[in-house]
This record gives sequence, C-alpha cells and structure tokens, in this order.
Amino acid sequence: MKVSTSTIKQLRDKTSAGIIDCKEALEKTDGDLTKAEEFLKSKGIATAAKKASRETNEGLVESYIHNGGKVGSIVEISCETDFVARTEDFKLLAHDLAMQIAAMAPQYVDQTELAEDSGENPEEVCLLQQPYIKDPGRVIEDLVTDLTARIGENVRVKRFARFELGEE
Repeated sequence: MKVSTSTIKQLRDKTSAGIIDCKEALEKTDGDLTKAEEFLKSKGIATAAKKASRETNEGLVESYIHNGGKVGSIVEISCETDFVARTEDFKLLAHDLAMQIAAMAPQYVDQTELAEDSGENPEEVCLLQQPYIKDPGRVIEDLVTDLTARIGENVRVKRFARFELGEE
C-alpha cells in the first residue's frame, strides 16, 4: 500500500518516531493511524528492551520544589551520551519525575528494591510502577520506555530523594 507523506507526517508528529519507522508502520497497518501508533509502541518497547543492558554514564540531576517550599525532590536520571542529556525531551522527563516524587512520595525506584515479604503495594512505593500524576492511565515506567524508544538510547532512573519540612 502506498502511504501519503501527509499521513506519515501526521504519525510522526503524534509519536516522534522516525520517518522510515512511521512509513513502515503505516504500510503494515494499511494506513490505519491508530494501529500504526500501536505498532510503533510495541516496536519501541522491543527496542527499549534491547538497549536496557547498555551503560548509562551520562545524564542529569533535576530538582523540584513545590509551591510554598515545604516539599521538594531531587532525581538522578542517566543516559548513554551527554548529547541526549541536553535534549528538551530528556530534561522534561527529569522534571516530570522530580515532580512525581514530590507529589507521590515513592520509597524505591522499582520493584527490584522491594523486599519480597514486605507486603507493600509496588504501585504506591515504587516510582516506576506508580501511575503518572499527569496521566493516571500510564505508569512512570512507560514514560522512561517511550523516551528510550524515541531517542534510541538507554535511559535509567538511578536514584532520588524527597524532602518534606518537619520530616526526618
């Protein structure tokens, strides 16, 4: 099936995927934008899984102080190159994660840090398993995976801290 450039552009604008990937997705789904978007998402998850073992020695530390100055957080996220760490998408993810930490007070990065017999709900205490405060239909891990797929580099949340006035 021949796919129009306007349809490719529309999918690219919606997903930030590469032109060739958008064209391939549209061809495999007979031009259906919704199915093409799902195809790209599944391909992105597979791509992210392949990149998970790669070293992440660059990145940035982002902080967030909530209005009133009584709650704040700091998060370290890493990637493979300094170039990616300076992109707006990476900076936005770091900011959103810092805001999530301030709002939802997770205790661990992910389930691997949680003791098996703790009885704690991972969706409450693990950052990557928490529903995203700006879109509760998604979890934080989805944001990290989506960015990994878009930029083509491994992205990892290394550590974080949350501070609340009067808390020890």
